[in-house]
Amino acid sequence: MAKVKMSKKATSIDMTAMCDVAFLLLTFFILTATAKVPEPLPVDTPASTVQTKLPETGLVMITVGKSDGKDRVFFGMKDRAIRSGALDYMAQMYKVDFTEKEKEQFALVEEFGVPVQGLKALLAMKGADRSKKGVQEGIPIDSLDNQLKDWIQYARKANIDEGATKELQFAIKGDAKEQYPQIKKVMDILQDQKINSFNLVTGLRGKDY
Repeated sequence: MAKVKMSKKATSIDMTAMCDVAFLLLTFFILTATAKVPEPLPVDTPASTVQTKLPETGLVMITVGKSDGKDRVFFGMKDRAIRSGALDYMAQMYKVDFTEKEKEQFALVEEFGVPVQGLKALLAMKGADRSKKGVQEGIPIDSLDNQLKDWIQYARKANIDEGATKELQFAIKGDAKEQYPQIKKVMDILQDQKINSFNLVTGLRGKDY
């Protein structure tokens, strides 16, 4: 008896549903992603294998690096309420009057590096212009004008005013090529205020085998 030959047909897969899912996922990730804020003082942190993450809130970041061949110190506070409270204290101490609009703008600035007397001029700039090289001269840390010490003190006070149950955490982010005396000076300022526990920010690298 002769065998019946089955006709061969080309197989096809309908990819419509998969494409729909792919575009839905792509749209979700685009809408939920947050743009990285450009750093006003980019630094190349030392390499390390430690994977401990810094907290997203309750953190003060002190960045130490060089710009135009000069040492610069920048100060950043993660919480907007603490930024606003610390600014009020600094304004009272240094007798600088900030408008409500300037206070609102400062609450959006995560990191800055100018004397408090130069904040009004910095806030008047566009966000992109603030991050340009050489625009921010750094926060004074000299013995005669140690504004970094005051920012640290008033950030801690603002944290207490907000009813926080935990002390602010501090981190130092230094360039790998930065000289030790400049980092030591920042450490001494922290320790003078009885802050003996702080983080040193490093860049993750693979383990050596």
